[in-house]
Amino acid sequence: MFLDELQPIFKEFWQQPLAFTGGLVSGALKLKLSEDPLKTWLQEQGMTNFTYTDHTKDNGSGPQSISID
Repeated sequence: MFLDELQPIFKEFWQQPLAFTGGLVSGALKLKLSEDPLKTWLQEQGMTNFTYTDHTKDNGSGPQSISID
């Protein structure tokens, strides 16, 4: 049961182990694609056309209250 839930993760790892590991490490280190040194390395690899949206910026809205009838 628990292994069935992890099956998609293992499938992605076996298909592209280097890309999966790189994404896992960059996510764990909270690296952003739009900042150096990762941006420079991606450009050297020929990946200059990438988009990245930073969802970690605080937009100032904060928690909102809701009312449930």
